[in-house]
Amino acid sequence: MSITSHLQELRRKHEHLSHMVESEQRSPGSDALKIAELKKQKMKLKEEITRLQS
Repeated sequence: MSITSHLQELRRKHEHLSHMVESEQRSPGSDALKIAELKKQKMKLKEEITRLQS
């Protein structure tokens, strides 16, 4: 897999996690721990994207 395609895949996953976080936050009785875990995963992906772009 090329770096470009790997970056695209990471961005796609990051976007998906963003939608999941938004959805969780809007739902009544949302689970704060689940939201925190999703945000943590999202941050790790963002760090990986930034590292690969440098």
